[in-house]
Amino acid sequence: MGKRQSFEKSLESLEQIVEELESGELTLDEALARYEAGVAAHKQCTEILAAAEKRIELLLKTDEGELTTRPLEAETPPDAEEKGEDGT
Repeated sequence: MGKRQSFEKSLESLEQIVEELESGELTLDEALARYEAGVAAHKQCTEILAAAEKRIELLLKTDEGELTTRPLEAETPPDAEEKGEDGT
């Protein structure tokens, strides 16, 4: 297998393949080849995301070795809940 692409490059490749397939301008053989390349790019993106998730989980382990998780979304600061949406 060749050199692994970055997530961004793999995603860009996948997006390009989708555009090519949606264009309807490819022959059947070309479309099948592009589809196979798309499956490979999707698999690579999935593997990269899974590896990143494992790295994040390692960073979230407590001193006792317990794994803590929390959403990746921005958490609401505690004082923001007290004020309300208009800041009062």
